[in-house]
Amino acid sequence: MITVNEHYSKLQASYLFVTIARKIKDFQEQHPDVDLIKLGIGDVTKPLPSACIDAFKKGVEEMADEKSFRGYGPEQGYSFLREAIARNDFRDLGIEAEDIFISDGAKCDTGNFQELFSTNSRVAIPDPVYPVYVDTNVMAGRSGVWKDGRYEGLHYLEANSENAFIPAPLNEKVDLIYLCFPNNPTGQVASHDQLARWVEYARENKALILFDAAYETFIRDDSLPRSIYEIPGAREVAVEFRSFSKTAGFTGTRCAFTVVPRECRAYTSDGEAVNLQPMWNRRHSTKFNGVSYPVQRAAEAVYSPEGKKQVRELSDYYLGNAAIIRKNMEALGFTCIGGENSPYIWVDGRRDSWDFFDLLLSAGVVVTPGSGFGRCGEGYIRISAFNDREKVLAAMERIKSSLA
Repeated sequence: MITVNEHYSKLQASYLFVTIARKIKDFQEQHPDVDLIKLGIGDVTKPLPSACIDAFKKGVEEMADEKSFRGYGPEQGYSFLREAIARNDFRDLGIEAEDIFISDGAKCDTGNFQELFSTNSRVAIPDPVYPVYVDTNVMAGRSGVWKDGRYEGLHYLEANSENAFIPAPLNEKVDLIYLCFPNNPTGQVASHDQLARWVEYARENKALILFDAAYETFIRDDSLPRSIYEIPGAREVAVEFRSFSKTAGFTGTRCAFTVVPRECRAYTSDGEAVNLQPMWNRRHSTKFNGVSYPVQRAAEAVYSPEGKKQVRELSDYYLGNAAIIRKNMEALGFTCIGGENSPYIWVDGRRDSWDFFDLLLSAGVVVTPGSGFGRCGEGYIRISAFNDREKVLAAMERIKSSLA
């Protein structure tokens, strides 16, 4: 008799964005004439930078010529892209091309990396949290049942107004720690000192940090770290995830990468140190056949002089939207964070998250209810800056009218 993985039965009935999609569908069926403005899911709206498009086209043309055609590429990614990443994103941080693994998304990698660890690993999860961190560990069997808004067995790092939405290390011992800065959903960014305390904790407790830096391109404050490897000692205790989705608009093209330094290690049950890079390489090579050649050429173009300029203009555009959103929400009397070094604005709605979501949906604006990100998100909403400027301005007018 084939049996199922019963840990799936612990999962809540629907994924956050599936629930939002259902509510939107119901609303549109009832109000077919309303043109919804979507500031919920973090999907980009602007085209790929022209430098990437040119490289993409050239890559496709190479695939049409027998002399330059390529079949299976290296699962870890082509060396031209890995070397460009190491040279541009991690200069002087001790990261080499061999430490970088190209993939089709940071969501996949942050969800898959937990496969390397035992099911009895103690996992620390931020709250509010990007749901993938939680759900994949529940699926793997590292949690108990859902109770009072949380899964038993997981350790929650509470982020709230009292700690400026940046949780400090726990007083108890955990093994696997998920951190995300600039944070999704709150938009908050940790300082060097704050990350250094987490690195120190991981080193003292032989723990591992999974550091999601998918939004680092939006950091404009030069005093803030873009990579956890700016912290001394982090290469031994941290894996970093990055994505071209928000950097250069690759949400529909799919390209990202994970950094697993050669020094990074975990341990056997007997306490023997094990390098994680060969383990991830084996997992990656076994379950993934690589990102297509034209897409990797397009990603490489991000690091060309033209690409860097165009990517900066792209993120500046979305940050301009974020500034408009935050200014308008604060003018309406709401307390906000994010939106300065992040494309997300975290708004204290002073009411139930789903009620606020429904109120704004009735005005034709889609946001994300904070409670969908965890217990600490209750009362908040997340507003995304990923949309066209005129729609952002129109959305602010609709919100003003709905609250009048």
